Amino acid sequence: METQEQNEAWRILIVEDDERLADLTKEYLESNGLVVSVEANGGLAVNRIVNESPDLVVLDLMLPGEDGLSICRRVRPQYSGPILMLTARTDDLDQVLGLEMGADDYMSKPVRPRVLLARIRALLRRIKDLDNVAEANAQAGGGDGPTRLTFNNLVVDSSMREAWLDEESIELTSAEFDLLWLLSSNAGTVLSREEIFTALRGIEYDGQDRSIDVRVSRIRPKIGDDPVHPRRIKTVRSKGYLFVKEA
Repeated sequence: METQEQNEAWRILIVEDDERLADLTKEYLESNGLVVSVEANGGLAVNRIVNESPDLVVLDLMLPGEDGLSICRRVRPQYSGPILMLTARTDDLDQVLGLEMGADDYMSKPVRPRVLLARIRALLRRIKDLDNVAEANAQAGGGDGPTRLTFNNLVVDSSMREAWLDEESIELTSAEFDLLWLLSSNAGTVLSREEIFTALRGIEYDGQDRSIDVRVSRIRPKIGDDPVHPRRIKTVRSKGYLFVKEA
């Protein structure tokens, strides 16, 4: 009962052209306390996502009007909420492209409703937990640690969930900011993919998921790092990633 009460305010937009699947998914999610709406036309999805600003978007890859990758790419400058992408294929390329376009997570069809609900809750819980921490730190005048980190011309602020390079705001997805904050707040310490995955996703790393690597490759140029010879976020062979304090 507690879980339902916590989630009943969360608004979910499902962008899916399979009417039967969308209706079944909507019914299941609503029975678990979520507020759900559906859009079947990819061509109309961008305006709905931007104008309605749902707490989370479940976005199918293959859609009439406009495909999910294009929709994800177009809404990202104006929508910072989590996007969970669904793909009918198990091809890694689809999953990597989805992450590169700004998706926070992905699932392959056919999707089991209980697993989908768990993924949605994990994404929403991550956002809520980070917001709660930021609010608590602000009220406590900083709490247990700093909410703003400065590395020469790079500033990362967890209370505002924003980052700046040379005083210019950096465009980051929610998942990219979470990863940047995790790495920067542990500057000087090598974090393994397992540690990063567990911290950000709340589930164990399966050894095959490439989402962390894709996000690191997207973050590097945004923070002024050299993608080929990175100095700020370094890959430590067979270990993980290291955020360098003085790059």
